[in-house]
Parts: sequence; structure tokens; C-alpha cells
Amino acid sequence: MIDFTRNCSLTFLAAMCLTGAALFSPSHAAEINRVIPLPVAETAAPAGDTETAVIAGGCFWGVQAVYQHMKGVTNAVSGYAGGTQQTANYNAVSAGATAHAEAVRITYDPKQISYGRILQIFFSVAHDPTQLDRQGPDTGKQYRSAIFPTNAEQEKVATAYIDQLNKAGIFKTAIVTKVTPGEKFYPAEAYHQNYLKLHPSQPYIVFNDLPKIESLKRVYPDVYRPEAVLVAKETLSN
Repeated sequence: MIDFTRNCSLTFLAAMCLTGAALFSPSHAAEINRVIPLPVAETAAPAGDTETAVIAGGCFWGVQAVYQHMKGVTNAVSGYAGGTQQTANYNAVSAGATAHAEAVRITYDPKQISYGRILQIFFSVAHDPTQLDRQGPDTGKQYRSAIFPTNAEQEKVATAYIDQLNKAGIFKTAIVTKVTPGEKFYPAEAYHQNYLKLHPSQPYIVFNDLPKIESLKRVYPDVYRPEAVLVAKETLSN
């Protein structure tokens, strides 16, 4: 994502507000704005109290925030997936010089929400799954749409769900989301965690990410919670 906190002057921001409205339009942040069907296939009944999902849908700031406002989620950590540990850092990833995607690791209580529910929010609120190697103003493979299953069952459900949504014609064009199992997740630097909560007035957040939270609240009120569950420092180990 474009990091306004480090790269932009107020003059530049003002110019972008006037001339770049289409680029930073809220329409990029809430692409569907309606309920889509849940997966027909679903993971088996949970045996424990905690499950983990890893997804990538553009800038991890907004994706993290969406799941932080979802009931049943106990943690949502911004990070990187798809590459090596040596290249799992923001400077390398944002330069497009790695195989990583900006990703989010979601820890949730499967007795409250299902993996299918996680994917439903992913495809309808968190990002636009029809944009190839980009999301809104962010371009490059590091912003690709991807699902990184943590087990074979998740892989099966995610693959079947993409096929289900494509056959139902939910989107005007085909879903480009890749299902890529076997990739390790690496937490991002501490300053990327809870970014929306800490910087709600930043222009990038206002135009691209806050509308996603509003969409979650409006479209899926049954899973929305007003207070975000925030990342604690002790949860950032690999």
C-alpha cells in the first residue's frame, strides 16, 4: 500500500483528493456490498476451540481490520505469505521483489463462526476477488488475491467455493483468487499491526479501508462487532 505516513506531504494529499478521487474511491474498498451465498462445502465440525485461516486481499491494513471487527475472531495479524523468511519484510515485499503477498492470519473460534463464513466475508467485503495482482490503488503481485489453506480440508472448501461463486455468476468477471497450500505465514512489523485502529484519519484508510468496516456492519450485522479485537505483542511470534 502507499504509506502516507512516510511519503506524502499535505500538499500532495490535497492534490490527490482533488484529482485522484477515482483512484482512491470507496468503491474499491466495498466491491460487493451485499450478501453472497455461503460455501456449499464446509469444513468438518471442530474438535478444538481454535482454528486458523490465512488469506491475502491487497493491503493488509484493511483486511486485518475487517476481521478484527468480526465476531468469533480472536486475533487477526498482518503479515506475509508465499515467500521465504529471508524476504518477509515490508521493504522487500512492497517493492515487489519477493514471492510474498501481504496476508492476514485469522485465529477464530469455530464454535462461533466457520471457515466458510471467513471466506464469505473475504469474497464479499474484504476485497475484490476479480482484480488480478492489484487492489484499488495498489498494484503488483504482493497485492494479489490468495487463500493459503492450513490443511487439506480448507484447500478443498476454498477451491470448491471459488467454483461455486463463478458458476453462480456472483461477479461480473471470473474470480482470480489462487488457492496456494503449504505456505508459511510470517507476521509483519509491529507498526503494521492494528493500523486502521491507530490511524483512522489517514487518507488511505479513509478512502479505502473504513468503507469496508461500514460494509461489514451493514451487510453482515449478525457477525459485526463495534470494538476491534487488537493484536497483542506476544502473539507476533512466527
